[in-house]
Amino acid sequence: MDLYTYIRNVKDFPKPGIDFKDITPLLNSPVATLACLDQLLKMLGDRKVDKVVGIESRGFFFATLLAHKLNAGFVPIRKPGKLPHKTIKRSYALEYGDDHIEMHIDAIENGDLVLLHDDVLATGGTAKAACELIEQLGGKIVQCNFLMELQFLRGREKIAGYDVQSVLKY
Repeated sequence: MDLYTYIRNVKDFPKPGIDFKDITPLLNSPVATLACLDQLLKMLGDRKVDKVVGIESRGFFFATLLAHKLNAGFVPIRKPGKLPHKTIKRSYALEYGDDHIEMHIDAIENGDLVLLHDDVLATGGTAKAACELIEQLGGKIVQCNFLMELQFLRGREKIAGYDVQSVLKY
């Protein structure tokens, strides 16, 4: 199945000069969603995972499905002020600005084997900050996987010390 046909390109979103990759057509197709999930699982292989960490908000879609299939816990990483319990925080740079992410301070236990998932790897700033949060709590990252990778932004370089996998490459 050609999953590229399920990604819609939206020019000048969220601001001029950005070509946004919209995954909603993929999510609208149960067949494409399952095919994508299967590819994400194949990239992981037979590695054990205790927690799947998903980055707000589009990373949640497949991270929860992955957690279910792997019989692992799901941990959300969110923007500031969205989580109700004590959090740890990291700043990061996007290709179109700066922001922060947070995770509950008790979300990862020391030694947990963690799969980090997000919908897109762009500049790598968000993924790097997420890895730092996971490791601050004692988690061991077994893989960082993504639905899409925007190779021209070279985000893989920021998380080069990890096993980085992506289903679609642009």
